[in-house]
Amino acid sequence: MITSNTQVRVLGASGTAMALVTVAGWQAGGWRVGVGAMIGILAGFALYHASFGFTAAWRRFLRERRGAGLRAQFVLIVTTVAIAYPLMHYGRDFGIPVNGFVFPIGVALVVGAFMFGIGMQIANGCASGTLFTVGGGSSRMVVTLAAFVAGSVIATAHIPFWNSLPKEKGFSLIAQFGPFGAFAVTAGLLALIALVSIRLEKRKHGALEETGRAGSFLTGPWSLVLGAVAIAVVSIATLVVLGRPWGITSGFALWGAKIAYAMGIDVTGWEYWRGMKAAVTERSVFADATSVMNFGIIAGAMAAAALAGKFRPKRSITAMEAATAIAGGLLMGYGARLSFGCNIGAYLGGIISGSLHGWIWFAFALAGSVAALPLRRLAGMDPARPQHAVTAPSGPVVASVRK
Repeated sequence: MITSNTQVRVLGASGTAMALVTVAGWQAGGWRVGVGAMIGILAGFALYHASFGFTAAWRRFLRERRGAGLRAQFVLIVTTVAIAYPLMHYGRDFGIPVNGFVFPIGVALVVGAFMFGIGMQIANGCASGTLFTVGGGSSRMVVTLAAFVAGSVIATAHIPFWNSLPKEKGFSLIAQFGPFGAFAVTAGLLALIALVSIRLEKRKHGALEETGRAGSFLTGPWSLVLGAVAIAVVSIATLVVLGRPWGITSGFALWGAKIAYAMGIDVTGWEYWRGMKAAVTERSVFADATSVMNFGIIAGAMAAAALAGKFRPKRSITAMEAATAIAGGLLMGYGARLSFGCNIGAYLGGIISGSLHGWIWFAFALAGSVAALPLRRLAGMDPARPQHAVTAPSGPVVASVRK
């Protein structure tokens, strides 16, 4: 629903941005990067219309025992792994080589995931959430994104220290149990957590929360399930086109490195960047598939916001909003580099690769979210929780996820 000339102009600008990102990616990095831009655009469109994020969903479950958003994430994961595990195991036989993310398990992973969990709650958004809300016109999340980029590149300076700490080699469920055994283990664990969340929600509220009706495909809002399926399509398409899981935060580190290098800081001497000197100093950022997908997410979300008639950027933010945006962004940027990514690259990317590190990331990022709740209250970010459920003669009032 486009309601003003402003929304029309924003839609036009987003269309131009989508075309430019796609063409620039194709020219600088080849057809795969160009198609990656299109996949990113779909991701931004879906993330915005479904309001599909990880941060608020985790917080609502932790604070209120409302688990619809958490279970939607599990729909995303199980839908993706149903394709990803066989693809990773048999893909080369059919000319579709796909490599998963299977990373070491150690101190850096645990600390980084915990930091990220705190940061995303303080910032009010994870990496994908930051990008799609920036595209939707959030001035505060522009500050978060800048701090995220800064935290990412700062962390790359300290990687030798973190790599020196104790760790064990990665563990792959696919290698251990085969693709179908790995699927059974993953689906079983997700189903168990989902059932626990349902039980806790019913115990606290008497009934599961209604998720609201879906709106138009173009103007939204989308249901959480439609959003989960759309993001699963994005994840699977990324595997097929780029040959590896979807990631976001390595692009932020690259942006930070390029900015630092332009300012006279020779980051190419740092251990993390030694093998990527050309990427920092010579190659266009549009040659980097992760960066191009990130740009696509922003452009796709901007188009979705304009179509919904909701692109109304707030031009001023309070000092507290700026402080929490900066703190959260720095924590997420730093933590993501230590723990191999964010909710997309480490959590989703790890689990759909059959890697144990994805589950450990989930556990410690969730613990970080728990630790962040009192910090949010101190910053005035959360209202006091109601002490008693509101009831009516017919039973408990069931609120809707969507407003």
